[in-house]
Amino acid sequence: MSGEKMWGARFSEELDERFAEFQDSLRHDLSLAFADLDTNLAWSEALADAGVISEQDLDRVAQTIEDVSEAWHRDGLPTSDAEDVHSLVEQHLVAELGDLGRRLHTGRSRNDQVATDMRLHLRQWVGVLIESVEGLCMTLVEKAEQHSADPMPGYTHLQRAQPVTIGHHCLAYVEMLSRDRTRLIDALARFDSCPLGSGALAGAAFPVDRDALAAQLEFQNGPTRNSLDATASRDYVCEVAFACAMVTNNLSRLAEDYVFFASHEAQFLSFGDPVSTGSSLMPQKRNPDAVELIRGRAALIQGALQATLSLVKSQPLGYNRDLQHDKEALLPAVEATNQCLLVAATAVEHAAFDVERCAAQAARGYLNATDLADLLVHAGVPFRDAHAQAGAAVNRAVALGVELQDLPLEAQRELLPQLSEGLAESLSLEAVLARRDVVGGAAPARVRAEVERWRVQLAEWAEGYHELDDLTAPEDPDHDLQNDDLPAAEPRLGDPEDP
Repeated sequence: MSGEKMWGARFSEELDERFAEFQDSLRHDLSLAFADLDTNLAWSEALADAGVISEQDLDRVAQTIEDVSEAWHRDGLPTSDAEDVHSLVEQHLVAELGDLGRRLHTGRSRNDQVATDMRLHLRQWVGVLIESVEGLCMTLVEKAEQHSADPMPGYTHLQRAQPVTIGHHCLAYVEMLSRDRTRLIDALARFDSCPLGSGALAGAAFPVDRDALAAQLEFQNGPTRNSLDATASRDYVCEVAFACAMVTNNLSRLAEDYVFFASHEAQFLSFGDPVSTGSSLMPQKRNPDAVELIRGRAALIQGALQATLSLVKSQPLGYNRDLQHDKEALLPAVEATNQCLLVAATAVEHAAFDVERCAAQAARGYLNATDLADLLVHAGVPFRDAHAQAGAAVNRAVALGVELQDLPLEAQRELLPQLSEGLAESLSLEAVLARRDVVGGAAPARVRAEVERWRVQLAEWAEGYHELDDLTAPEDPDHDLQNDDLPAAEPRLGDPEDP
């Protein structure tokens, strides 16, 4: 009945059936259920401190929340006709506590409640994403160590450009992902403030201790400082969406590389059975579906970013119901980002490079032309002149159907009179790579050094991970009816233990 709604005091008629279904958000915000238990417990303590409920009442509330949490973890989240997760939780608390359950919403609004729930939930997810980024980085570093000295063609404009090593290629993505990790940490640092106690828009009218609330819920930046901003702003949702879009954009680039590398035209790598599929018609096919699906999901996650930006761009200040859709856009994108990271790690692990073919292809196609120009520079030729001479030498080699290092001695004397020695050794693949012995270069010695540096960095990340304030998901996260992988934080019923 309308009177059963949290907002139904002055309404006497039922909602139109179509509108009731249209405005229902439980299917999108049910994943916040455990975070909502957290906020209810913290708010109950604040009400007790403010004298609104007694310490005995608080004990009853805390025990009831603990019981509800245990039941939901054991049996899964319940089905309900509640219109949102806050109504669902309140229904269960009222069923157990009667009038005491009805008093718990004193001084609080669903506006500050959902803002708090969302931040608690995202804090869990950001921790999961950071851990998954680190796992993929470790997989790429291991692959880089395995292939630190194995040459392959490097590309610009999808044209063969200069030789690199397979390990150097792997570490390029580790660099990208490390920046993604930093973006996630930065996003967390900006939203890790507690909106609870902001009310609907003007702040609570009861003397709640918002600093204590923030501490109870482990918000590192304390309470938010403006109640309007706290309840109506979703820039942190956009920022997390952007971080996810950037992660998957980088994964999409890795996927595109590996799709090409696995093609018959390149044949640089093949995928093992665990990450490949075949064709229902063509028996010979081995398709790189794992990385293609990553590439495709990146588009959906970019769509979530655009949706969140568009959602908030023209809203007047103060909470608006439009914001109900932020969870619908963001939470599936966050989960999909994590799935992409996990599958990418598996795909990299099962990608077998054909090192002999990669090396053979790196030695073809005049990828050492820049080195020829550099040799001329060492012989005293200005670089622009050296560039022109090397280009002429490439043209002659193309006409003769040979590689630069195989130019006949007569052609070398004609086109490159400044070079007194043959080119076979100085333009060999090993020599070309060895010259790139600078920080960040493709020389095998530099790649090995970077592998060691990254191993140290990954170990430091692992040691310092818990300094990110318990960001990891709980051990038993599979209680979301929409999403079996969605982490759900257990209510904090006392001093949290170190993980």
